[in-house]
Amino acid sequence: MKFMILVKASKDSEAGVLPSEQLLAEMGKYNEELVKAGVLLAGEGLHPSSKGARVRFSGTKRTVIDGPFTETKELVAGFWMIQVKSKEEAIEWVKRVPNPMGEESEIEIRQVFDAEDFAPSDPTGEHRAKEAELRAISEGRRR
Repeated sequence: MKFMILVKASKDSEAGVLPSEQLLAEMGKYNEELVKAGVLLAGEGLHPSSKGARVRFSGTKRTVIDGPFTETKELVAGFWMIQVKSKEEAIEWVKRVPNPMGEESEIEIRQVFDAEDFAPSDPTGEHRAKEAELRAISEGRRR
């Protein structure tokens, strides 16, 4: 099972304040544990929303909204993508994360859909096969 671990933003992360050297070292050690356990698929920190944009959809109309965005508690400052056997295992890994903000903070855990989750909507398997083909092409380009 794949899980996305979402680190919520703080006022400091939205202000572009970089993590301390100590936190970087602690996160590096944690990431090394994830890699050694064979569960880490990806993990990155994100620039503040002031450097981002959103695209709002309304029917066929698209509107671009430049950051920053005001609701800090709803923003993401970073993420990990992990592959584990269960939600409980994902929770255990997240409980070991060094506090990313050094203050009260929150990390969200969300399971990622697997292609087989869409089987009821794709009885012939055509869409899942195409997705697998595209994923293989994409992964081949990254090597």
